[in-house]
Amino acid sequence: MWSSIAKRKRPTAMPDFLHFEFMRNAFLAAILSSVACGIIGAYVVVRRLGFISGGIAHTAFGGIGLSYYLGLNPLAGIIPFSLAAAIGIGLLSRKAKIAEDTAIGAFWAAGMSIGVILIGLTPGYAPNLFSYLFGNILTVPNSDLQLIMGLDVLIIAMVWLFDKEFLAISFDEEYARISGLKTVALDLLMLCLIALTVVIMVRVVGIVMVIALLTIPAAVARSFSHNLYRMMAVGALLASLFSIAGLWLSWVFDLASGATIIVVAALVFLLNALFGAGKHRRTEC
Repeated sequence: MWSSIAKRKRPTAMPDFLHFEFMRNAFLAAILSSVACGIIGAYVVVRRLGFISGGIAHTAFGGIGLSYYLGLNPLAGIIPFSLAAAIGIGLLSRKAKIAEDTAIGAFWAAGMSIGVILIGLTPGYAPNLFSYLFGNILTVPNSDLQLIMGLDVLIIAMVWLFDKEFLAISFDEEYARISGLKTVALDLLMLCLIALTVVIMVRVVGIVMVIALLTIPAAVARSFSHNLYRMMAVGALLASLFSIAGLWLSWVFDLASGATIIVVAALVFLLNALFGAGKHRRTEC
């Protein structure tokens, strides 16, 4: 699993494991991805868009297959497939009056199937796709860090520009529609931002576990505050802590990094649900 360097006796102190370049890249990827995760995750939790996020993530597998078939960077293929899935699911469920879960299921299955077919048609050695299904933050190159940073900037800019509109459709979509807002267009834009966040998360925890990292930090943050902007800030901080803690534990115990990050997040979520702020808030009510 690890390189020959990593197989040597590894130091367990947090600063020491950043001695290696691939670990520094992983650390930066964890921090950068947490920004998008915290911001978009708050919308996903408030609007209950977790299932859509999963559909977009799995459809993106078709983009991975296309990238390998064309000899491109996999992330270059994931971006258009994710955006197409977001727009397609949004239009089918809102304009064609097809049930949302049906549209998600269709895109989910089609994307995965296209990916499998294209990978099978790719000449030469079939690539190991385990890292894209379950994440391998340890293999993030500098070029992907730059892409993740660029997507972070784009997501922050869009949320800042459409701040009030997103707030309106998140808490009272019917009133927003009556007020004259173009709710369908805003919905599609938000789904596209979720798609871009999925692209970032694929590198960290993989397609299969994207939903967890998008929803768990924001869900824990919501137990402390129902203010959307505080949720974003706390969610981003929690996502960073989960990612860094999972990364360090995977280094110390030689575990799969993406899965370890999710286990850390899930444990905190369960502890918070049982003993945390959410329980106290409900008791007070």
